[in-house]
Formats: sequence, C-alpha cells, structure tokens
Amino acid sequence: MESGLKWWTVLKFFARLLAAPLARLIFRPRIIGRSNVPQHGPVLLASNHLSFIDSIVITLVAPRSVSFLAKADYFSGTGFKGWLSRSFFTSIGAVPVVRGAGQAAQESLDAGLGILNDGNAFAIYPEGTRSLDARLYRGRTGVAWLALTAKVPVVPVALSGTERLQPVGSRRIHLHRITVEFGAPLDLSRHGEAKSGRARRHATDEVMAAIGRMSDQELANMYNEPPAETIGERVRRVFRSPGSL
Repeated sequence: MESGLKWWTVLKFFARLLAAPLARLIFRPRIIGRSNVPQHGPVLLASNHLSFIDSIVITLVAPRSVSFLAKADYFSGTGFKGWLSRSFFTSIGAVPVVRGAGQAAQESLDAGLGILNDGNAFAIYPEGTRSLDARLYRGRTGVAWLALTAKVPVVPVALSGTERLQPVGSRRIHLHRITVEFGAPLDLSRHGEAKSGRARRHATDEVMAAIGRMSDQELANMYNEPPAETIGERVRRVFRSPGSL
C-alpha cells in the first residue's frame, strides 16, 4: 500500500470501528477508568484472566488498539475456516506465538517487547492462564520484565463477569453484564532493573496488588498452572526461582 500501512493495520482499524459498538451491545460493559490508558506511546496492560474472551473484551473497550498474544494454531489453519480464524484474530490485535515454557516463554515476551518498542499498546495476563475458580493467582514476573526492559507504564486491568459471558469450556457467548476497570498507570522503575529477580518480583507483586484491589478477588497465593506432565517439569517447578520469568 502506498501509505505504507500493512493490511492488518487497516483490518484492525475497521474491526474496532465496526465490532466495538456491537460488542458493547452484547457485553453491556460497565467501563471504569478508560482515561487511565494513555492515548499515545507504548503502554503495557496487565489484566486478571477469567475467560477465553477476555482479550477480545479488552481490545474492543480500550480507547486505543491493543495487541496480545494468541496460540499460533489460530493462524495456521487452511481453507476458508483457516482464513476466517486468521483474519478474525488479526483484526482484534492478536499476535501468533508458540506457547510453552523455557525458550518458548521468552520468545513470547520478546514478541511483546517488540510491540512496545514500536510504540504500541500490549496486553498480558500475569497469572499466565485462566483462573478456573475465580481466584486471583500469583503473577509471573514476565510482566515486570517487559515493563522494566521497555521502560513503559503498566495499566492494571480488572475484569469481572467475563467468566459468565463465556464460561470455561463453552463456545457460546451468553448475555451477561461485565465490568472492565482500567487502573491508574504504574511506574515500576523504582523497583530496579529488569535483570534483577528481586526487582521483577516486587514489581510484579505491585501490579497484582493493584489488580486485586480493583477486582476484589480472593487471593490464591500460588501460581496458576496445569499439572506437570513430565518428571522434568515437576523438578523444574520445584527449583524455579521466585524471580524467574
């Protein structure tokens, strides 16, 4: 395109233009603190995670386009169904990644860092995965690594009701009122540099405390993760440093 804009940028623009009003009609969202999201420049949105639909809700009610990570499987399908999935997730700001631990996790963070370095908004779930019991789990320190490495503010986000809008395991959207609250931006730089495990842990705890105050969820005080599938994974979890990504 002569304007230099990629096709997905145009697709995202029209998706927000057309889908946002429809989403507000279906979700009937109560939006609090929308002005806390900076209109320009890089910003990291850190949210609790209750449903698959959370990312769609955030990107459609936020005052600006927001990108987030999604499984690469959503982009690799073939035929009309594959094209439809790829177009939909691209239109709502999803970035394909191969998820997992170790190198895959770092590559996901690097993808988010690239988005922030380009001056855009990026959303992340510090809990790592959806909460199946509505409790707020301990945050993983990737959120702090991103904020401290990119030197960007973090806007805490609290979602409520999305677990009823689309319950875990359901493909149907149910009519239910939801609440999305954007908190005041947090400057985490006082905690130290990204290379410090202590700095990442304390910065992450500050973010989770802000989310917890807004969401009023019961605190789980543990990580939210599926059962280890291998002995190696069990050992890795036992010896994982509290300051690790």
